[in-house]
Amino acid sequence: MLVVALTGGIATGKSVIAQVWEQLGCYIHESDILAHELQAPNQPAWKAIISHFGEKILNPDKTINRDALGAIVFADRQELQFLNDLLHPMVMAKKTELIEKIDQEGHYKIFVSVAALTIEAGYAGFFDKIIVVHCNKQTQLKRLIERDAIDRKKALEKINSQMSPEEKLGFADYSIDTSGSLKQTLEQAEKVYRNLMIDFELKSFEETKE
Repeated sequence: MLVVALTGGIATGKSVIAQVWEQLGCYIHESDILAHELQAPNQPAWKAIISHFGEKILNPDKTINRDALGAIVFADRQELQFLNDLLHPMVMAKKTELIEKIDQEGHYKIFVSVAALTIEAGYAGFFDKIIVVHCNKQTQLKRLIERDAIDRKKALEKINSQMSPEEKLGFADYSIDTSGSLKQTLEQAEKVYRNLMIDFELKSFEETKE
């Protein structure tokens, strides 16, 4: 199985690409969903987060208020680093277990890990291929403001807390620019998928030689 990272800045269009590849038969794993599950009440990550940030970030039902937590971490790089250092290893451990399970079952040729911070977290070397999704900053800003219903200042805080597109592209085996039309984005997604299928065949061939 080819293990692929689909990464890129916030609100650059990773979900659109993931949807296309899921329809084409890839296994899609959303790291954000797993991270949220790890932060459920009384889970280890939840306990560590509350111990550090206090109960002021909790909703009445004891779940973490993501807006309250986000307001803290996106305004303070040290706090964001604490949260990332806590969650990334937990997410990666679960992801590795899942990859082994999916690979053994043999139903999928390509496993796609969707995560914005794959490179920042230092996990680029884990994957067979890195795909970086990017767009121009004006488009990214507009999408983020509309998606999260936040103002320009908060949107810029989120964008600027992440590695620049130029830095990310230095790690890319393939890149997809979503600045243009949806049609252009879909065409790029399908082209990269075809390349990944070739990569899968090459990896499979190399493994049979070992």
